[in-house]
Amino acid sequence: MPPAKTSYVCIPCRASYKQPRPGPHDHPRKCPRCTALLTHVGSAFAPPRRRDKAAWRTLSVLLHAGISFPMGCSTGPGYRPRTLAEVRERMAHARRTGEPPARALVRREVPYNRW
Repeated sequence: MPPAKTSYVCIPCRASYKQPRPGPHDHPRKCPRCTALLTHVGSAFAPPRRRDKAAWRTLSVLLHAGISFPMGCSTGPGYRPRTLAEVRERMAHARRTGEPPARALVRREVPYNRW
C-alpha cells in the first residue's frame, strides 16, 4: 500500500503540494518554485485557487495562528473561516473577550455583542 499523502503550502507562491507524510528524520520540505520552506497544513486541506488573493490571505492568517486542517477518523478539520470578513469578525471577538485568537478563528458562530 502506498504511503498516505498530506498537503503542504507555499504562501508566497500561493501553491499547494501533496507529499508523503513527514517522518521523524525527514528534512524540511522546500517549494519547487521559490525554495522557501513549505508549511504542513494537514490532509483535509482544500487549496483555494491561485488567483484568489483574499482566500490565500485568509489562509495565511489561519496558519500564522497555528490552525491546521487535520483529518480525524470520522470527521474533517471542523469549521475554518473562508473570507477576510469572517476572520476580522472573529479576531474582533477575540480582542473584545480575551479569547485566544486560535480558538476564536475556529468558532462556527461568533456570539452577538450589543455593546
